Amino acid sequence: MSIFRGETVTLRCDIQGGGDTDWEYSWNINHNTSEYRISPVDTSHTWSYTCMGVKGNKESITSDAVQLTTDSLNLVLCLITDQPKAVLSISPQWMNPGDSVTLNCEVKESSTAWRFSWYKTVPYRAGLPSLLDKSYSVDPLSGYGTTEESYTLSPAAGRGDPVYYTDYSEPQFLWSGVSLRIRPNITEHFTSKSPSLTCDLKGNSTGWRLMRYTETGVESGCSPNWGSITGSTCTITSTDTGDSGVYWCESGSGQYSNAVNITMTDGDVILESPAHLVTEGDSLTLCCKCRNQRSTNPKVDFYKDGVLISNETIGEMTILSRLSKSDEGFYKCKSDQIESPESWMTVRVPVSSTSVLVGVIVGLVVAVVLLTIFLVLLCRGK
Repeated sequence: MSIFRGETVTLRCDIQGGGDTDWEYSWNINHNTSEYRISPVDTSHTWSYTCMGVKGNKESITSDAVQLTTDSLNLVLCLITDQPKAVLSISPQWMNPGDSVTLNCEVKESSTAWRFSWYKTVPYRAGLPSLLDKSYSVDPLSGYGTTEESYTLSPAAGRGDPVYYTDYSEPQFLWSGVSLRIRPNITEHFTSKSPSLTCDLKGNSTGWRLMRYTETGVESGCSPNWGSITGSTCTITSTDTGDSGVYWCESGSGQYSNAVNITMTDGDVILESPAHLVTEGDSLTLCCKCRNQRSTNPKVDFYKDGVLISNETIGEMTILSRLSKSDEGFYKCKSDQIESPESWMTVRVPVSSTSVLVGVIVGLVVAVVLLTIFLVLLCRGK
C-alpha cells in the first residue's frame, strides 16, 4: 500500500491466541508498547519494523517485517511517497441546460479508505484554503447547482485519524453548456425578416463559430456568405428559402451547442412555435401569423400531426397549461385557407421527474418482492 508524507501511521503488535493481558512487547526499535505511532511520517522513518511479545519466560514468534520504504523491492511493503493529488474528471463536460453530469474524483496512487470533499473556486478570500498562488480560494460545495450555474470545481480527498488530505485537483470548469440563441425565438420566419443567432457561453463566445446545414450542405462563417456579424451575433441577411436548415455552434476542438431548426418561407402564413425545447409542465401558446392580414378576426385552424385540434378567431392557441410528452409532434396552422409550414415541437422531460418516477417504481418492486418472500415464509411456517 502507499503511505504519503505527512500521514499518521500506527503499527500494532498483536499476539494471536495470546490475549492482550500480561504481555510485554519488544520491538527492533526503542519501543515497548503494543502500538507504535508515527506522526507525521516521512522518508526518515524508512525501516523494517518487527515486534514480539514477552510473557514471563515465554516469548512469541517474531512478527513478519513491515517495511516502510521509498522503493518497491520488499515483499511486505508500505511505500512512502509525496502528497498525492486528487484527479477530477467530468462527463460530459459540455452540456445543455437540464442534462445530467457525472463527476468523478479519484486518488490514482491509492484507492483505499478515502473520503472525498467537493469545492468550487471563488475569488481569494482570507480564511479559505487558497489555490494558484492565492489567486483563488476553494469554498465547500453544498447541494446541487441549477442549470443556470457554472462552477470551477476542485475536489480533494482525506483519510485516517487525524485526517490526512490530498492536494486539491486541478480546477475544471463545469458549465451548463454553450447555447445557440435565436431572436425572435421561433422556428418559422418570413423571408422579409432577418433573424439573429448568437453563440452564448455565459458571456464569453470566443473560439466558437456558427455552422449550418442546408440543402446545399454544411456551411460556416456567417459573414460574408449569408449574414453579417455584430460582436458574437450573426444576422441572416440573405433571407430566402435556401436559408432554411439546422444551425448550431461549434468550437475549434469539436464541441457542439444545441441545434436550432429554422424555416424561412416566402408564403403568407407562419406558425410561431418556440425554436428551443419546451419542458414538461410548462404552458405554451402557439400563434398563427399572416404576412398580410386580410381580416381583423380571421378564422384560424390549428393541426397536430395532420389532425385538426382547435378553431380560433384570435390567431393564437394555448395548447395546454401543463405540457406533457404526448404533446410532442408536428404542428401547423391555417388562416384564410392558407397553411403554414409544419414545425416539430419537442417536449423535454426533466431529469428530476424521471429520477423520482424510477425511484417510486423501484421502491414498489422491492416492496412487492419482500411481501412475497414474507408470505412464502409464513406459509411454510404453518
